Amino acid sequence: MQKNNLKHFIHLHFLVFIAGFTAVLGELITNSSVSIVWHRMLIASTLTIFFILLKKKSLKINLKQLLKYSFLGLIIALHWITFFEGIEQSNISVTLAMFSTAAFFTSFLEPLFFKRKIIFYEIILGLLVVIGVFLIFNAEFNFINGIILGILSAFFASLFSVLNGVMIKNDSAIKISFYEFVSGVIFITIYLIFTENINTLHIENYLSLNYLYIFILGSVCTAYAFIASVYLLKFITPYSVVLTYNLEPIYGILLALLFFGDNEKMSFQFYIGLFLILSSVLINMYVKKTLNKG
Repeated sequence: MQKNNLKHFIHLHFLVFIAGFTAVLGELITNSSVSIVWHRMLIASTLTIFFILLKKKSLKINLKQLLKYSFLGLIIALHWITFFEGIEQSNISVTLAMFSTAAFFTSFLEPLFFKRKIIFYEIILGLLVVIGVFLIFNAEFNFINGIILGILSAFFASLFSVLNGVMIKNDSAIKISFYEFVSGVIFITIYLIFTENINTLHIENYLSLNYLYIFILGSVCTAYAFIASVYLLKFITPYSVVLTYNLEPIYGILLALLFFGDNEKMSFQFYIGLFLILSSVLINMYVKKTLNKG
């Protein structure tokens, strides 16, 4: 039994590693952030529908559900667009450092949607995050656009996570994701048509490395990662899965240093700020895990 649990936790950390690798792919792909997300969601929705048909799952939903899932699709699209644009405007380290603030937003959004009180230690850890962001802001002001986009991405990710958590209680997670992916593609397409930028979706050579990276992003890093995480929920609690995914920025920044070296090396003050933000995340993980056991 313990051997099986270890196997599932290793699988979970592999999925978090994949999540961290999305930032590396975002740096490698030369398309615009909007184009990246459009292709990502199109590939993910196509593969997800194949999985649903293979498993003979129902896709039936009512209008109210469709509107809710479509709204979530817009939120996750905004999260990914701001994330990849943040990398474009700064680099992986800055964007992931700001993305780490998602736990800070969640600590305030969860009480709002789940009608629970804000816990005292969450306020203290929140202040730690604010200090960390302030240090990074001062040290890397030349990356101000990337910092703002990274924080926006963290907010959208947190909002999506909280709202999606509510929806999954009442319907299949894979079915919800399919409608989210499809609605994201539709919203982005409408936006590009109205702004007359539909040509930005064009990829000159579909056999190029650029498209290979996009396919890996949509298939391995999105469709597979999500379906696998849903599968792991049979063996690992949702609570443990969420806590483990908080390690994504650590994996991502280490991968960025490995792949891009000097381009990802930041000032000493940046790493102090990053340390404070990640410390708040890890302390929050430890405290919640301890309280959960109690």
